[in-house]
Amino acid sequence: TRACAKANNLPEEEATELSSTHYTVVKGYNDDTVFVRRLCMHCKEPTCVSACLVGAFTKTETGAVLYDENKCIGCRYCMQACPFEVPRYEWGSLTPRIQKCRMCYERVAAGGQTACAEACALGATTFGDREELITEARKRIDDNPGQYVDYIYGLKEAGGTSVMFLSGIPFEKLGFPVNVPKEPIPGLSWAVLSQIPKYTVAAGVEL
Repeated sequence: TRACAKANNLPEEEATELSSTHYTVVKGYNDDTVFVRRLCMHCKEPTCVSACLVGAFTKTETGAVLYDENKCIGCRYCMQACPFEVPRYEWGSLTPRIQKCRMCYERVAAGGQTACAEACALGATTFGDREELITEARKRIDDNPGQYVDYIYGLKEAGGTSVMFLSGIPFEKLGFPVNVPKEPIPGLSWAVLSQIPKYTVAAGVEL
């Protein structure tokens, strides 16, 4: 989390919930015997991209989902659409933006790795090609029977994500949403959002 803050010029104080100033956090479970990171899942087919009326979100060649504040009109449909409840709004700003993990786009595009993976000394967070990581995840599960739940979270959720998790505890006990559809959500998102009367695009104001 400190590496993320430094790489993104964010405050370095600790937090356990995502916010506009915390792109990744670590939260303890089971009396702080198990720790879980929270960050944008960078879906292969992002719902935030399809829900955005003005193209403020894009899926990049590195896998990162990026946000362009110059295009945003403040409708916050992205926040409603995200099945993982990741995007955060700068409620206290006079010129509010959406904030979330950028998967260190510039670093990765230049051939590097994410700041969080680089900072992790024990390999709890690793970075690389998605298919290679899936192979490594399956190997860890198969080589360590009983140590891991036989499931890779993010392999199929929302059609697949660029961030995936292994765990020795059922994911529903660690705060992961487990009812996320396995098929890509974008085809469903606008049809659903357009029926929500609570939100309007007019002047980008929540009613």
